[in-house]
Amino acid sequence: QVQLVESGGGLVQPGGSLRLSCAASGSIFNANVMAWQRQAPGKQREWVARILRDGRRDYADSVRGRFTISRDNAKNTVYLEMSDLKPEDTAVYYCYLLPDSGSASWGQGTQVTVSS
Repeated sequence: QVQLVESGGGLVQPGGSLRLSCAASGSIFNANVMAWQRQAPGKQREWVARILRDGRRDYADSVRGRFTISRDNAKNTVYLEMSDLKPEDTAVYYCYLLPDSGSASWGQGTQVTVSS
């Protein structure tokens, strides 16, 4: 099973930007789906953005136009560029990988806090 490690979280003011990275221990070239999820305190985990093997991207309504997901197959890394951050974006962000065969993987998460 591929191991995923997120980085790039932190404290940012409203309106600010962050870039999250998710480094995979193996190749992501054939991954069917790579995605970001988040979980805020007291809330269920939710999908934020996902990118399919064919390059198609999908976003939650709450982040569309502000977040961009991308993948670098050569570096086995997925990114989440976040801009115009709002306090309601505060959450632990998790990376997700669905391979072409085998079980899905999740990372340990990285905290994003949006506060003045």
